[in-house]
Amino acid sequence: MMGLLLGANAALPEDTAPAPEPLTAFPQSLLAIKSSTGNVINFKIWTADTAAREQQGLMFIREMDEHAGMLFMFPENRRVTMWMKNTYISLDLLFMNARGKIDYIAARATPLSERIIGPPTPEYAVLELKGGASERLGIKVGDVVLHKNFKTH
Repeated sequence: MMGLLLGANAALPEDTAPAPEPLTAFPQSLLAIKSSTGNVINFKIWTADTAAREQQGLMFIREMDEHAGMLFMFPENRRVTMWMKNTYISLDLLFMNARGKIDYIAARATPLSERIIGPPTPEYAVLELKGGASERLGIKVGDVVLHKNFKTH
């Protein structure tokens, strides 16, 4: 899906860029989102745990399950910018603080767009979901993402 605007590969011509790593090689785990109404929605996610995986994200995939996603975590709150280059499906990008609270949602990002997407404040993590999933599943700003990598207090 969407890649972070970080690595050196972003400037490489298409024919010299490394082949994408299969998503099956990314770490997988379970994640849940608890809504303000108490509803819990479960997801199976991949984690972008290296710089190369952060840059690749969900680029090049052509379909994705409604209850799947990609999690990007950072060592501390920071300015996060992303784009949809080489991403063939629309995504919802959920930006979260260190406790997993959703602070900003960029819904239905346009496939293949190089427009910069980012929240107005520094964030600790980003969860990419299938485009429109936030609306269809009732996920809103203020809901909380539950995952082992978030601080609980």
